[in-house]
Amino acid sequence: MAETIQFETWQIWAVILGLGLGTYAIRLSFLGLIGNRPLPPMLLRVLRYTPMAVIPGLVAPAVVWPAATGGEADPARMIAALVTVVVGIVTRKTLWALAAGIATLVLALWLLG
Repeated sequence: MAETIQFETWQIWAVILGLGLGTYAIRLSFLGLIGNRPLPPMLLRVLRYTPMAVIPGLVAPAVVWPAATGGEADPARMIAALVTVVVGIVTRKTLWALAAGIATLVLALWLLG
């Protein structure tokens, strides 16, 4: 059986403070230091795809190992994810894809129980 590790209060606060300072430094390096300069066109072109690269990383665990089912794969969520991807590819519209996925999830949960 795994052993529980106990931390002192000051250690927890030190980690929180360190992570906060690290996050601030990362944002300052990008926004504060080059925020008033124009970015190269190549970088702007690449940054356009950032939201679409982040969303699957946030959603995939909820589709593959949903907490609502105790971590078991759920056909309703898999179907909704597939419909979302297909609608997104066909329409090239994020909101249409999200709406189709939500509607499919609600319908699949209702039909499959």
